[in-house]
Amino acid sequence: MIEVTRKDSKESVENLVRRFNRRVQQSGLVIAVKQGQYFEKPISKRERRAKAIIRNQRKALKLKKIKLGQR
Repeated sequence: MIEVTRKDSKESVENLVRRFNRRVQQSGLVIAVKQGQYFEKPISKRERRAKAIIRNQRKALKLKKIKLGQR
């Protein structure tokens, strides 16, 4: 559970909420909940991950070619 307390009595509620939101985003809790919202078969998870790896490799190759001036 994520807890955020006031630093001092003068801290505004807006700052407190902003710090809470930042902590929630950094924890990855929102992403985990959204992923569990719908059932996804394990096979499709594997396929999605494999496609993501290929996509990242292609992107890295493209950036490397651009840096070398081959494009």
